[in-house]
Amino acid sequence: MTQTADPIERFLGSRAYGVVGASPRRHKYGNKVLRCYQQNGRRAIPVNPREPEVEGVPCVASVLDLPDDVKSISVITPPAVTERVVQEAIRKGIENVWMQPGAESEASVEACRNAGINVIADGSCVLVVLGYRER
Repeated sequence: MTQTADPIERFLGSRAYGVVGASPRRHKYGNKVLRCYQQNGRRAIPVNPREPEVEGVPCVASVLDLPDDVKSISVITPPAVTERVVQEAIRKGIENVWMQPGAESEASVEACRNAGINVIADGSCVLVVLGYRER
């Protein structure tokens, strides 16, 4: 993991990423975030307990099931779900959490900060930062 002061650079220093809220429906942001990582040559694992795979990648049921080299997760879930996701991230030892716009809650941001997790919850979007292209 690259240590830098910039929260986004720290997040992007991970070798692999979890996409919590990944969806098989291509118009949903949970799908677009997964495809954005793929478009940028980054390894991303979809987290969805109800789907066997998304965009050809096998899903895991929860953050706790992610491979150990996943240190950063993008969260595309309703705020109440994000709060549960953050508790799993803390237990798993996730180092970076990027709450996509609409996924944030004060409680989840505070829980990340209290656990020493680098949290991005300022309205910035991974699709913009990495330059997502609709295909």
